[in-house]
Amino acid sequence: MPETSERQPETASPLAGIGVVITRPEHQVEALTARITAAGGLALRFPVLEILDPTDSQRLLDVIDRLTEFDLAVFISPNAVNKAMNLVSARGGWPAGLRIAAIGAKSAKEIERYGLSVDLRPGRRFDSEALLAEPALADMTDRRVVIFRGDGGREMLGDTLRERGAQVVYANAYRRGKPNTDTGTLFYHWSRGEVGVVLVTSTEGLRNLFDMVGKLGQMWLRKTPLIVGSDRIAAAARELGHTAPICADDPSDEAMFDALLNWANKRKTVHE
Repeated sequence: MPETSERQPETASPLAGIGVVITRPEHQVEALTARITAAGGLALRFPVLEILDPTDSQRLLDVIDRLTEFDLAVFISPNAVNKAMNLVSARGGWPAGLRIAAIGAKSAKEIERYGLSVDLRPGRRFDSEALLAEPALADMTDRRVVIFRGDGGREMLGDTLRERGAQVVYANAYRRGKPNTDTGTLFYHWSRGEVGVVLVTSTEGLRNLFDMVGKLGQMWLRKTPLIVGSDRIAAAARELGHTAPICADDPSDEAMFDALLNWANKRKTVHE
């Protein structure tokens, strides 16, 4: 039987004819692009963040060299895992007995890729608040904690752990930059009415997006459906003039894609 006869007609695909702007960093976009394409959508890559080495790599190395002093290591993101673990592997490996906490399933999966086990992860919601709700972190008296994160990340996790009695050290494993992404292709699709929805998974990325597209792009952006990965990002979107951001359960590929499909199905019902 010819291959074409085995395919569903394009109109049967949930995202058929819809342009979806993906703003994840370039090295993190493949899985979501594949899902969108398989569902019939047009994946439009427009990275609004790039992941760079920390400004002061020596401070990170100093923390890694004394990992045996800590009771718990917390990884904020997959980027923190990869940037830190590559250095850990080159400097003697992970200390036996050092427990690991991860925010988010993707971070946990990256840790396991290095042959390590994750001792603590939130069951639902992938943020600091969810991790802090874990009973194991209720009393942190005299516990020594290292938090691997991006440069300039939120302080709430460390502050709360200190209030609970912990000694906390931050290890800035990377920094986020604003890439020099060409807006020409995106503007071309916008001008032709081919951008159906925009996906954003961080507050910093959202602010970069608004800055990168300028006044013309901001006009289009405020009129385009926007799916975001958290309530904090939704609040930032409203501050920037987007009146109706749609909030996914979390910023993971799975949750963002589920929210995208829900939006597409509701859109289809309205248009039928």
